[in-house]
Amino acid sequence: MCSSENPRNKRFRSSVVVRAGDKTLLVDSGPDLRMQALREGLREIDAVIYTHAHLDHVAGFDELRAFCWRKREPLPLHATAGCMETLKNMYGWAFSPEKLIEGYVRPDARLIDGPFFYGDLKVTPLPVEHAAVETVGFRFDFPGARTLAYISDVKVIPAQTMELISGIDVLVVDALRTATHPTHFSLAESLAAIEAAGAKEAWLTHLTHEFDYETLDGQLPTGVRVAWDGLRISL
Repeated sequence: MCSSENPRNKRFRSSVVVRAGDKTLLVDSGPDLRMQALREGLREIDAVIYTHAHLDHVAGFDELRAFCWRKREPLPLHATAGCMETLKNMYGWAFSPEKLIEGYVRPDARLIDGPFFYGDLKVTPLPVEHAAVETVGFRFDFPGARTLAYISDVKVIPAQTMELISGIDVLVVDALRTATHPTHFSLAESLAAIEAAGAKEAWLTHLTHEFDYETLDGQLPTGVRVAWDGLRISL
């Protein structure tokens, strides 16, 4: 749908920003990060949390330098052991203790091994199956706000993760295309997972350009919507 005149058919790679209290977290640093950040006026983040190490989620790593210019402390990066190893192999210059250049990315590597907090915001990793790479989604809990789960890339949601999202208020989930895909949810699989989780509200993400926003949005069950670039969800 790149040729569509509908702006909701113009899709960059999947990524989200979560704001809670005075904290701002970026989920993934894909190759479109610079354009996305400029579009949304994103100037500061407190940390980056990674879902997995595929290029469409990490290849904008060098653009993180823009969030390091105005601070002297390192930028926390949260990732699974497998994802962190890939980041260090790809961007060794950033992780090397001998090459701490002011103005460049200065990561504070933090392995994801369970829930963690930023202020009152609780971030719970949600292990899922997606190709052969270690992959997680995230659940976000903040006092007085609706609960949110973000699972951008998934083929199978294991039982223990399904328990963690059971009855979730808002679920943002992968729905790559209509046809079955070996490593991503199809539309039918996504809708089945939404129903199984008992999500009160759901948004479909990581969509290919075979989907037209207006057409798909008009065909979905009540409570399920098509996400678009620039979408803001108030919790």
